[in-house]
Amino acid sequence: MDAAELRELQAPLKQRYRDDPDTAVITLSADAELSGTAVSCKVSTGRAVVEAGLHPGAGGDGTLACSGDMLLDALVACAGVTLRAVATSLGLEIRGGTVRAEGDLDFRGTLGVDKQAPVGFRAIRLSFALDTDADAARLETVQRRTERYCVVYQTLRAATDVSTTFDGLTPAEAADPAP
Repeated sequence: MDAAELRELQAPLKQRYRDDPDTAVITLSADAELSGTAVSCKVSTGRAVVEAGLHPGAGGDGTLACSGDMLLDALVACAGVTLRAVATSLGLEIRGGTVRAEGDLDFRGTLGVDKQAPVGFRAIRLSFALDTDADAARLETVQRRTERYCVVYQTLRAATDVSTTFDGLTPAEAADPAP
């Protein structure tokens, strides 16, 4: 895809969002299924079902996907797609490359070993190794715009509000769900 094709593809969407801003707000969702007694859940990704479980640092055996790894997977996927879109819109050829995310976790926090240890990533590093002839100034523009428009990157940077609800079923309700 070249810059003109990308503009043509996105032009009607951009116009609709300008004309009716409410149409630009789209709710994405993800679901996981809890079943059995294993410390795991099955996540439907839209393309496959991934079984997530404990990281070996929290007692897992390493055979199941770790949610922390999945968060980094989401970051590199979003950053890679965003980079490609930015480069395409700028007419910059990216022949190939890699996107890598690394994050530091202190498992004392999530295991409750040390109440002062943070639960979650202390730091995440995102890096790109690109096969391109672009000069430093063009790459700086690509980096700045990739950071600006990458949904997952911006969500992590902005520490988006997250809320939870718990709807519990009594054993009788679980055995006989209402129609």
